[in-house]
Amino acid sequence: MSWELSASVVADLARGAAVLGTGGGGDPYIGALLARQALAEHGPVTVVGLEDLPDDALVLTVAMMGAPTVMVEKLPSLDEVVAPVHALAASLGRPVTHIACAEAGGVNSTIPIAAAAALGLPLVDADGMGRAFPELQMVLPTLYGVTASPLAFADEKGNTAVLSTVDNTWTERIARVACVEMGCSIMIAGFAMSGTTARDALVPASLSACLSIGRGIVDARAAKTDPVAAVVEALRGREVFAGKVVDVERGTTAGFARGNARIEGTDDTLTLSFQNEHLIARTGDDVLVTTPDLIIVLDAESAEPITTEGLRYGQRVRVVAAPSDERWHGPEALAMVGPGYFGYEMPSHRFDGTVEVAA
Repeated sequence: MSWELSASVVADLARGAAVLGTGGGGDPYIGALLARQALAEHGPVTVVGLEDLPDDALVLTVAMMGAPTVMVEKLPSLDEVVAPVHALAASLGRPVTHIACAEAGGVNSTIPIAAAAALGLPLVDADGMGRAFPELQMVLPTLYGVTASPLAFADEKGNTAVLSTVDNTWTERIARVACVEMGCSIMIAGFAMSGTTARDALVPASLSACLSIGRGIVDARAAKTDPVAAVVEALRGREVFAGKVVDVERGTTAGFARGNARIEGTDDTLTLSFQNEHLIARTGDDVLVTTPDLIIVLDAESAEPITTEGLRYGQRVRVVAAPSDERWHGPEALAMVGPGYFGYEMPSHRFDGTVEVAA
């Protein structure tokens, strides 16, 4: 079924997307501002489910690539958002029919809204991850043989290029170098796929999930019930820790925001390791949960999601773990997004404590 996305729902959707962003994905406030601007100028966007996509549709994902810490200061424009779509359509030699999200988490759930509104195209209620991950190839379409290239990218200066590569890992590597040279934050369009392929490769109803999570937090606050519990219930996850942020160490290197945060609880201290998104949560030598499952930091009272660049000393927080799309737990997927890929010599730990090893 299709539904209409107007400016009135953007705040709730962005809040839910920040939850699924697992600490990364960019500042949801900035993405919401951009989406609202586009909707105000061009009108509401029609959101369609995967089941409603024509088999011969041309679906493109649109996203921001780069360090979320940089995007806070280097604000994108609508011209920058639509430039790679126009460039890629020209390269492919056919019109784009639908816009989709590469990831449901953070700003990359709202930038496609801006693109769809400005281009007058429908938006697909789906995404390539069901969460956020730091690298371009880390999407389920990669597992289905969908190529990221040709990939178009653009910056705020007006530079635009179309990249063709041998595989999605090389697309990431080359585009990341360009991203760093272009200011560590660019807009991209790629992963062109048919409606038939999109139905197989994307995570369904992820925009609807963002909206539901965001509304659930607001409704719980209004009802004076626990909004963190509402998030746990919506994600079918569990709360793994609560305490005060006592130390944050972060830096922007090679186009990523990397670092660690320590949260002091009543009897123990939790350490979070992140690369844009939270990857590992552990107390001492005890690993509680790792990528690809979701690690989410929420304000202890309001359940407002806190990004890795927003973590500050003294914040009272609660940490929630939740399951990822089950397809992320296959051997090929774990090799791409499990802790070993990021340099952590440990098996993957699911949100429920189950331990698994990538092949």
